[in-house]
Amino acid sequence: MATDYDSPRQTDEELTEDSLQELQARRMDKSSTSIDLDPDDVAESLELPGADLSNEELSFRVIPRQADEFTCSSCFLVHHRSQLAETRKGEPICRECAA
Repeated sequence: MATDYDSPRQTDEELTEDSLQELQARRMDKSSTSIDLDPDDVAESLELPGADLSNEELSFRVIPRQADEFTCSSCFLVHHRSQLAETRKGEPICRECAA
């Protein structure tokens, strides 16, 4: 909802002048907004754990680790050399794992 910050604001007196009926009517207007969803559409869009994905094919290009990158021996993620915190037993550790 857009807010017009240039419009004059109500004072405390004006706020207390709102009647109970007006406030209840506003509440009813706001609560009457609902979203109708077809349960069949929702069920088709969900992927369940353990679903058979054997017929799905993923295609993406794998880029080998670059010269300025390393693989953290704790989290096994590839990081840029600027994220190298230390080496433990000769194995590189990233800043997140070292913290």
